[in-house]
Amino acid sequence: MNVNFRKSVLAASITLALATASGAAFAGSTSEDITEARQETQIWTTYSLSPYLRANELEVSVDDGKATLTGTVEEEVNKELAEEIASGVTGIDSVDNQIKVAADYAPKARSSEERNFGEVVDDASITATVKSKLLWSKNTEGLSMDVDTRMGQVTLTGAAQSDAAKKLAGSMAADTRGVRSVDNRLVVDTSKPAALAAKEPGKDDSAEVSDGWITTKVNSTFMYSANVESHNIEVSTDKGIVTLTGKVDSGAERALAIELANNIRGVKSVNAKALTI
Repeated sequence: MNVNFRKSVLAASITLALATASGAAFAGSTSEDITEARQETQIWTTYSLSPYLRANELEVSVDDGKATLTGTVEEEVNKELAEEIASGVTGIDSVDNQIKVAADYAPKARSSEERNFGEVVDDASITATVKSKLLWSKNTEGLSMDVDTRMGQVTLTGAAQSDAAKKLAGSMAADTRGVRSVDNRLVVDTSKPAALAAKEPGKDDSAEVSDGWITTKVNSTFMYSANVESHNIEVSTDKGIVTLTGKVDSGAERALAIELANNIRGVKSVNAKALTI
């Protein structure tokens, strides 16, 4: 009886030990699977955001720190880029780059309504940028509008208080990096109240706009512009007077930089004597 009891205890102990070991192994396997799924997602998302890789149907799989890449690209440089991106992800120890290079490769045709992940992100960024530029402008008060972007094509709808405000909104949208075209459907309606400008938290129409705020917005406007090289221009503001220094490529770029700076709320004048061609 005593012997049988001991055997039963031993059997139960072995069963429990096996179950515990199995559970630990399962937990470890699950954790590893989650890590690998995250790595695959990180690589794929970066491919989707890259303008050089997003059109290609690339596949990624990760197993025990090794990333395997498959698919087809047009040029060798794109294959190398895909490998660099994968190898830069934390936890990836090696990359098996099986991507094929075919000069005559043509991405799968998509309908005009079908956007990939990267294009959706680009369109959302453009929409946010256009809205921000209109908020910062002292000349677009009275705009009650919506901004919609699809495949780089911006559509403006709503109301403006004047033809000048409507035209300015269109030109500001067109000068935004990434914008391919602008469909300006704004309707001039002087009865509409100023609904877009001066709505940022902590900003009061009657209050003096700080020099720091002006400098930041001028720099941001240059950065978002498709026709002004922001890294070539330094901006400083003193009591609402903006000073631009640096060098630009043409008279048209210089004139646009001055116009963009002068358009920001709170700017009293723009000194561009030190902005040369």
